[in-house]
Amino acid sequence: MAELTALESLIEMGFPRGRAEKALALTGNQGIEAAMDWMLELVAQKQREREEREEREALERERQRRRQGQELSAARQRLQEDEMRRAAEERRREKAEELAARQRVREKIERDKAERAKKYGGSVGSQPPPAAPEPGPVPSSPSQEPPTKREYDQCRIQVRLPDGTSLTQTFRAREQLAAVRLYVELHRGEEPGGGQDPVQLLSGFPRRAFSEADMERPLQELGLVPSAVLIVAKKCPS
Repeated sequence: MAELTALESLIEMGFPRGRAEKALALTGNQGIEAAMDWMLELVAQKQREREEREEREALERERQRRRQGQELSAARQRLQEDEMRRAAEERRREKAEELAARQRVREKIERDKAERAKKYGGSVGSQPPPAAPEPGPVPSSPSQEPPTKREYDQCRIQVRLPDGTSLTQTFRAREQLAAVRLYVELHRGEEPGGGQDPVQLLSGFPRRAFSEADMERPLQELGLVPSAVLIVAKKCPS
């Protein structure tokens, strides 16, 4: 049996014919061993190149991941800043609306004063002051001092509406009861049919209906300080 040539031996070992021929040609046909070394070195070189390429791709993916993370963090920060800015603007708007509502209340009170003065032909403030309470008995012990009465400059009013809901607001102690009535008229829900009937304010206990004259009296004078519960009853228009 004739000996196999170097090319046939390389093919029999499993190397592709084209690569075996190239290996023999580049090694000057110095034999199987030289051709095999060349082909193994070629395989190792390709392996190194593949590993280097994979490493570069991994580094690039990591850079992209970090860049995307930074962009996401910056976007999240911008979103938080936008939310904080919107919240601050909302607070400013609510404060401005509250100030405007209080101004409308004051203007409405002044208009009501002028209308009542015109209707009754005199100044609203010309009504006689309430009678001073009679002095009580003098304490038997001269050494006993009466307790100091605390002065409040604000009062908290809770108003119960006919539908079972309630409104709560803080007023100045020297504000008139008309301010409470106007606050209820501005903030109560719409009546069925879209109309708004005038309201009558009642005290909780003891039950008392406040008159139009009471509307001009300060909350402090009416005994509604520091807090009180009022009840709204529908007032039939005259």
